[in-house]
Amino acid sequence: MTAALTVTSDDRAGSRPPSALSNVVALGMRQLRDAVRSRWFALYTLAFTALGLAVSYVSAHAAGGAGVSGFGRTTAGLLNLVLLIVPLMALTAGAGSIASDRERGMLPYLLAQPIARWELLLGTYLGLALALFASVTLGLGACAAVLAAMGERTDPGSIVWLAVLSCILALGMLSVGMLVSVVTRRASVATGTAVFLWLALVFGTDLGLMAGTIAFKLRIQTLFGLCLANPLQVFKMWSLHVIDASIDVLGPAGTYALDTWGSALSWIFAGALAAWVVVPLGLATAIFARRSPV
Repeated sequence: MTAALTVTSDDRAGSRPPSALSNVVALGMRQLRDAVRSRWFALYTLAFTALGLAVSYVSAHAAGGAGVSGFGRTTAGLLNLVLLIVPLMALTAGAGSIASDRERGMLPYLLAQPIARWELLLGTYLGLALALFASVTLGLGACAAVLAAMGERTDPGSIVWLAVLSCILALGMLSVGMLVSVVTRRASVATGTAVFLWLALVFGTDLGLMAGTIAFKLRIQTLFGLCLANPLQVFKMWSLHVIDASIDVLGPAGTYALDTWGSALSWIFAGALAAWVVVPLGLATAIFARRSPV
């Protein structure tokens, strides 16, 4: 890492300095190595895989092969597992990145290297994103292998789509976690804030929307807008829509979305999740460029 970022004798002699891309890649690989060796990666990967295998095993032995509106029982169970585990993984991983380096005194050392601050932030984001992708694909891949070994009739495409959408959700939650990490100065505060946000998003999916609809008598358009404002709800609706399940199971908001937008729903969901990836990361980059490293 140091060798990749410090100026060598050839650079001093007049050769070209490392490009921004090479700095981002070097920082990303450093972050990926640290993440893979860390306890949180091993713990989350083992927990996600174990719970996914349990869901797959129980679903494979359950009576009947399909749930509501033909939506596979196994995929439905894995979807709910992703909604709980993946956002927690991404939020806490992102929250502990910059704040942890600042607390340990590593941040001033890293910024003393010939790199820009946005390169450090983007490289950290890239490394953590690759670690999250590995964790998600390992867990879902193990589930798919168990299903195949047990002869469960599950469409492989649904598992692939679930993995892709899970990685997109992880990117969005990682961006939020990075923003939390940049704003806070202590790793413990950043992690606590990330857990609080995770709880707010999880309980804001179904229970919060139902309670808000009853208490405030929300119009269906407002309810659908609130669904789009929650990345977990967007992931849930997009997963149901892409895997050809009936989005009507989400109630009036799903019915309204189908009737109003039809085939354009996937683009709406993609734009909503893309905003959760780009906006928090952009804010984190702007704030990080102006804050003191200590």
